[in-house]
Amino acid sequence: MSVHNPDIKRVTTHTLQELKSKGERISCLTAYDYSMAKLIDAAGVEVILVGDSASNVMAGHETTLPITLDQMIYHAQSVVRAVKRALVVVDLPFGNYQGNSEEALRSAIRIMKESGAHAVKLEGGAEIKESIARVLSAGIPVMGHLGLTPQSIYKFGTYAVRAKEEAEAQKLRDDVRLLEELGCFSYVLEKIPAQLAAEVTASVHIPSIGIGAGGGCDGQILVMHDMLGINQEFKPRFLRRYANVAEVIQQAVSSYVDDVKTKDFPSAAEEY
Repeated sequence: MSVHNPDIKRVTTHTLQELKSKGERISCLTAYDYSMAKLIDAAGVEVILVGDSASNVMAGHETTLPITLDQMIYHAQSVVRAVKRALVVVDLPFGNYQGNSEEALRSAIRIMKESGAHAVKLEGGAEIKESIARVLSAGIPVMGHLGLTPQSIYKFGTYAVRAKEEAEAQKLRDDVRLLEELGCFSYVLEKIPAQLAAEVTASVHIPSIGIGAGGGCDGQILVMHDMLGINQEFKPRFLRRYANVAEVIQQAVSSYVDDVKTKDFPSAAEEY
């Protein structure tokens, strides 16, 4: 049975701040299409992220880098049509904000106008502060993203835990404070030590959303395909599978094929 708060009719950035203030955890999942977004929203998550992870789980790319702004808008439009309660956040894709704050603003405006989403997410801290500030100046809510930033995977060269060394940990602390000062409403912490995540979460007023960052964050997010067991190959330590949907689908399709081959489907009751 879901324990989400039925009194929250529509989740906003202000709602997330209230939840942090009350010590109530924030639940987040990704979605990329109408049907799944409708189910996830009805189940009570506070935030739905239209992630650039669509590049991996929907299109089969090795990284998040290939997905385009047009493709992100298409996925966001599909999700927004389904959602009645959750806050919908959309990733700005690689190449649409790094190093060019004007491009960042144009991209964010397109997402907001063409999809009807509620906020955008950008990866990085001080190195993209001009882009964050420019997007915020237009009244567009921004969620940050620190720690492991998948759009920078070729710079890192690995998906290993970030900020284990003190220099990188201190930069993360500084970046979290910068995101708050700039006016971001929240930020994702990905694959960093749990102790560091808890420390920075307590150091600022805006809520943190963790993925592989321990239980000290204000909220948690997983990729929907991973937590439902649709994607069977991805098995990091931080992932908890809540279903084995891949097995259910394969069994259902196999039964359908058998019924078609044996002429069991359609039956007389299924004919007109």
